[in-house]
Amino acid sequence: MSYSLPKVSIITVCFNAEEFLERTIQSIINQTYENIEYVVVDGQSKDGTLDIIQKYESYIDQWISEPDKGLYDAMNKGMKMATGDFVWFMNAGDEIRTPEVLANMFALDTTGDIYYGETEFLDLERNPMGIRSKATPHKLPRNLQWKDMQRGMVVCHQSILVHKRIADPYDYENHPYSADIDWVIKALKKSKKTINTQQIVAIYLQGGFSRKHHKASLKDRYQILKKHYGLFKNLINHAFILIRGAWFVIKRRKGY
Repeated sequence: MSYSLPKVSIITVCFNAEEFLERTIQSIINQTYENIEYVVVDGQSKDGTLDIIQKYESYIDQWISEPDKGLYDAMNKGMKMATGDFVWFMNAGDEIRTPEVLANMFALDTTGDIYYGETEFLDLERNPMGIRSKATPHKLPRNLQWKDMQRGMVVCHQSILVHKRIADPYDYENHPYSADIDWVIKALKKSKKTINTQQIVAIYLQGGFSRKHHKASLKDRYQILKKHYGLFKNLINHAFILIRGAWFVIKRRKGY
């Protein structure tokens, strides 16, 4: 096995996830890329989640099962455990789209601080909804920068790899519902080289944490964007977000 390529710590956070976890694990252990560390952080599940973790224990480099203070606290634990050059969160229910994703990602350039790509959406019955740029109003930028985030999360958290040296802890105490947006913006501000991998990186199953806490997440997002972009610009951007969202709904209803 060659270790000339970057070591990627893939972190899975889960809690009572027996219905979804196995697909996630299989998508990770089937990667053709060799230099992977796999970390699983379980919130002391009460269902069959631990049985699944133990089934695949030989493929998992580190795992813990203990109470936490929520999703982002668990993700912080995963980052502390990680020893790789990059961290990549592929939580229960998410999947890496194909076995070649990581190998393709680093095939041409290993010098990036951040790598990102598109996301395929599935509904809760696992029916395809298309890629995120078409299924939602959020279009993935060709050259992602921190200023692109001022109108919302334009890149899925499952489809972005961040070098550990620029990955801050999630500020879940100040942003308990949308700390991932804050985390990505901070990383993009620090990134000297952000690479669009030109591929669909991940599969995202609708119904995640932010969707389950939608109103609180929107309020949290407003505060995060105000912090990074200023009050006046944030008000303008949120007016645009409302108009864009309404127009997107109209287009979908008319079948555009």
